[in-house]
Amino acid sequence: MTTLAGIVSCLDGYDPEALHVEVARAAIAACLEPVVEEERVPVAAALGRVLARDLVSAVNVPAHDNSAMDGWAVRAADLAADGETALVEAGVALAGRPFAGEVKPGECVRVMTGAVMPRGADTVVIQEVVRRERGKILVPPGQKAGQNVRRAGEDLRAGAPALTAGTRIGAAELGLAASVGVPEVLVRRRLRVAFLSTGDELTGVGEPLPEGGVYDSNRYTLRGMLAPLGVELDDLGVVRDDPQALAQALSRAAERADAIISTGGVSVGEADFVRALMARLGEVLFWKIAMRPGRPMAFGRIAAGRRPFFFGLPGNPVAVMVTFHQFVRGALLRLAGCASDGAPPLLEAEAATAIRKLPGRTEYQRGIVFRDGGRLKVRTTGTQGSGVLRSMVEANCYIVLEHERGAVQAGEPVRVQLLAAFS
Repeated sequence: MTTLAGIVSCLDGYDPEALHVEVARAAIAACLEPVVEEERVPVAAALGRVLARDLVSAVNVPAHDNSAMDGWAVRAADLAADGETALVEAGVALAGRPFAGEVKPGECVRVMTGAVMPRGADTVVIQEVVRRERGKILVPPGQKAGQNVRRAGEDLRAGAPALTAGTRIGAAELGLAASVGVPEVLVRRRLRVAFLSTGDELTGVGEPLPEGGVYDSNRYTLRGMLAPLGVELDDLGVVRDDPQALAQALSRAAERADAIISTGGVSVGEADFVRALMARLGEVLFWKIAMRPGRPMAFGRIAAGRRPFFFGLPGNPVAVMVTFHQFVRGALLRLAGCASDGAPPLLEAEAATAIRKLPGRTEYQRGIVFRDGGRLKVRTTGTQGSGVLRSMVEANCYIVLEHERGAVQAGEPVRVQLLAAFS
């Protein structure tokens, strides 16, 4: 069986002691094996799920030619090119209540938006340009044949895929599935994700804080980032710096989880025992990623139970969020069967102030992007320490500074990722 080390060692630029961000992403992606189990769910319950098979429409959408505007349905052949055309109103067509007859030469039918186009008519003239005079409908010149008509199958043809396998169902996809009339969709089962924090210094929220202790915020942050992904959560709590306790927690989680996420215990401190422990439980790769924040990170797979993938994140709160957003979120979406890792696009903005940066690492500085005179600008939130979680609260974007880039001067272009796109 091919090992994870064997898979990733073949990647160009793979160096576990100084791994570029892009190579780390590629290494994780190369190792992933998405869940394969499927289940049928009602369309109303499919939000956030991943489509397992193409959803093929059995009907045209829309089912009939219909009016895109309120106005009058006319025959284009009746309209004069250089003057008004006088037509006789033959009836009314409403959405859900079609005109029963046929539009004859010299006639028109009052139509409302969504109404089926009357037989014989091929064009809709909007009501704002038409006037009534002596019982006639007067249409001005300049109309185009076929205007303001939505054709049958314009959105979707019968027999064509409405949605493709691997699509994560959002609000628009939910509406499209409903528009083709299917009551149920076939989706991948939900991903099961366990998460925990490690460290003797961690104290539970609501408990007295001992000297040298800190409240455990990372599990709450992880829960907040995992919840929008629609996964099943298993909160393992805080595990102390005890190899046996951690081994028991991971082994229990492995019986059910597809992925396990830990925070803390992946650096080189004396109490950071995760490396030795994981060597016994499975195959885990420990990396020093050329990035800030979030340099130490572990990725691998536990051999027991469902053989879940393991993500060992740093302990500092901001580093937890950055490494989750840049590596774990996309990996979980891929594990869930998504065709895309959902990475937010990089937008260009102008640096409003100078930004400190050293070449040789990718930096994710927390920023505030805003518009100034029609231009998109960005500034940092201030102090960028990996323990300053307030910087994430104040930020609405990451300022993504490339590996080889040095200091940024005010007015220079930089790339940003909107934090809202990660939710």
